[in-house]
Amino acid sequence: MDKLYHLNFGKSDLGDNPPKIAFLSGDPARAAQIAGTFFDKVTCLSEYRGLDSYMGKIGGVPILSTTSGMGAPSLSIMVNELIQLGVETVIRVGTSGSIQPDVKVGDVVITSGSLCVQGAAHDIAPRDYPAHADPFVSVALANSAKEQGKNYHLGITASVDTFYEGQGRVSGANPNLMRSHQGLVDEYQQLNVLNFEMEAGTLFKMASVYGFKAGCVCAIIAERVESENVVMEMKNAAVDSAISVAVGALKYL
Repeated sequence: MDKLYHLNFGKSDLGDNPPKIAFLSGDPARAAQIAGTFFDKVTCLSEYRGLDSYMGKIGGVPILSTTSGMGAPSLSIMVNELIQLGVETVIRVGTSGSIQPDVKVGDVVITSGSLCVQGAAHDIAPRDYPAHADPFVSVALANSAKEQGKNYHLGITASVDTFYEGQGRVSGANPNLMRSHQGLVDEYQQLNVLNFEMEAGTLFKMASVYGFKAGCVCAIIAERVESENVVMEMKNAAVDSAISVAVGALKYL
């Protein structure tokens, strides 16, 4: 048995032409949507612990669609095991809240680099080690978005560990933020950070240290300059756009 513990599959499950590219989604439903909509001959490799993985082909190219779970610690486990299986490019397809007023719900953000405030990343590389996307993957995502006429933004993302406190939310169970977390939206806005999310910084540090390519495209589902709330009625359309941009980037890679 060559199965890796968390992925729950191994090289023997991937066939003679194993995938070198993986789409990574926090939500298992999104991983299934990517596979079900775009893959030819979908194979469900695992549904272990809700960390679902699917294999198929797009235009004859073998591809994986894998669930990372929420947050950087879970992502770090899944990515480590994907690299052990020979994956060479990982594209995160996520959701996000915007910080800049011109980044609207329904837009997509392509992350060129992350302001990485993530504990898991410190187990990969020092705090000051740069967290940047592969430039060729970022350009491929941008070309895909442009070709499809999507409203997209390319720039810096704040990658944090928590959905509430780490993103400056006071509407949850803890309205009394530490002083260091008060006013985060305003502070990051002034630094020209585009959005909040919870995984990309650690993914990018892993890519640089482990020697694989990584990119990230996120659907904007909240406008933090207006509200702390997710705009649920527009979420599905925004996610569809991010998925379409990720899949469309394959032709440029």
